[in-house]
Amino acid sequence: MAMSSWFSRLRCSSKCFFNSLALRTSVSRKLVRTQTTTNSESTKNPFLFWSSSLLPIALAVSAGSLALHPQSDPSFCEASSVHSRAEFVVKGSHKEVPRELIDELKAICQDNMTLDYEERYNHGKPQNSFHKAVNIPDVVVFPRSEEQVSKIVKSCDKHKVPIVPYGGATSIEGHTLSPNGGVCIDMSLMNHVKALHVEDMDVVVEPGVGWMELNEYLEPYGLFFPLDPGPGATIGGMCATRCSGSLAVRYGTMRDNVISLKVVLANGDVVKTASRARKSAAGYDLTRLVIGSEGTLGVITEVTLRLQKIPQYSVVAVCNFPTVKDAADVAIATMLSGIQVSRVELLDEVQVRAINIANGKSLSETPTLMFEFIGTEAYSREQTLIVQKIASEHNGSDFVFAEDPETKKELWKMRKEALWACFAMEPKFEAMISDVCVPLSCLAELISRSKQELDASELTCTVIAHAGDGNFHSLILFDPYNEEHRREAQRLNHFMVHTALSMEGTCTGEHGVGTGKMKYLEQELGMEALKTMKRIKAALDPNNTMNPGKLIPSHVCF
Repeated sequence: MAMSSWFSRLRCSSKCFFNSLALRTSVSRKLVRTQTTTNSESTKNPFLFWSSSLLPIALAVSAGSLALHPQSDPSFCEASSVHSRAEFVVKGSHKEVPRELIDELKAICQDNMTLDYEERYNHGKPQNSFHKAVNIPDVVVFPRSEEQVSKIVKSCDKHKVPIVPYGGATSIEGHTLSPNGGVCIDMSLMNHVKALHVEDMDVVVEPGVGWMELNEYLEPYGLFFPLDPGPGATIGGMCATRCSGSLAVRYGTMRDNVISLKVVLANGDVVKTASRARKSAAGYDLTRLVIGSEGTLGVITEVTLRLQKIPQYSVVAVCNFPTVKDAADVAIATMLSGIQVSRVELLDEVQVRAINIANGKSLSETPTLMFEFIGTEAYSREQTLIVQKIASEHNGSDFVFAEDPETKKELWKMRKEALWACFAMEPKFEAMISDVCVPLSCLAELISRSKQELDASELTCTVIAHAGDGNFHSLILFDPYNEEHRREAQRLNHFMVHTALSMEGTCTGEHGVGTGKMKYLEQELGMEALKTMKRIKAALDPNNTMNPGKLIPSHVCF
């Protein structure tokens, strides 16, 4: 099939649906470069990222269902606070922030703090979240340096006031909610590239740097950072949630791409977790301990990232299938063939319909696989032909591929904006998003069983999967004011999670735990693992000020 005619249907007019949603996802950013080095030389060239007079505007998609009240009890044990399955308001307690702390924060941050209600509301009750918390932050601060973060954290610990670190606000499991009030530490002004080591293929950045902006900065050097979560995500938040994205099948998750961190602990101490060496066997792996800790152990202030060379050549291929099981079977067969694909994404017919509605297009509304192959031109094309043959053996049809850079970019943009496309079908609804992940051999069965439940439901549900590594999402659209809708959305989510757990999978492949997934951890990990986590938390944060009520269920005792 001719690529020009097929991909022309993807193109969006200047009044594209997504343009009207641009402010829902991110604010335009520019990077600050402070140092670029090779092994033999270094240069300095600072640029202003944001005007110091601007405060960031961030919209979040958050979720939650449990909370842990701040306390000084060293056991960190309290009665279970599990609420109704259809309850989306995160409970919490609130104590008035001492005036002394406000004065200390003012002395530290000067004008980069706010008590403004609207600003606090935006940071505590995100507009795009169907979950809410009973409280919002009392104060929002915008530190500009590691030193300021350390002073802020130390003051909050002294007064036993909760802290909630805040990045790009794209997380979807309630990570940035403030059910206990307290201080929200918005890291958006710490947005510098501190050092680029081209010959070592690594970069040192502050946590407020966005991954998309970082890749724009790296492109002239022929390098890129390979993780690609939702638009607007920042490096600090990506570390905190241990995120991944569509390229994880080739390059791994955040865990695999961070070399070292600097972290401010609850008492204000600054810890460097590792050297800049590509590998090390020196001591405990503190880097991996902090990655995925979701702000409960410390505030990340610096990240050293592993980089990759921009591929010499790439091909993007698309193929349609009669069922999602056929599509998943091809993804599995492709991985077993030994072909090193860089992306394998699955969209069901409902998701394609959403894309059509959002863009006024007429793509074939059938289960679809999207591939990306990289390497030399000859190698990429050879991989494409092998996968085309595999697809044909599993009822695949309309196998087409693109090599033009703009067409490829537009195709992946369509995939990245899948959530916003869903809102075109139900503009007044909200989305509950599942994030289960199973061993690759179980993916086809998981998707098939889930699809039967989703299709039988009265709710509109779409399926998207990072099919190359067994990670599967469903976007369940529901009316948040309709109790039956909310219960049905929860039922579907529970079904998919428990099905995944029965296959030795996980409740969250890349979105993290936050408040929304805590209720599944005991079944997935066991009580002893949770007690061990609680002991670590108590040792590093004895006053329980660091993002309390997240990650570890409140009923876990030791």
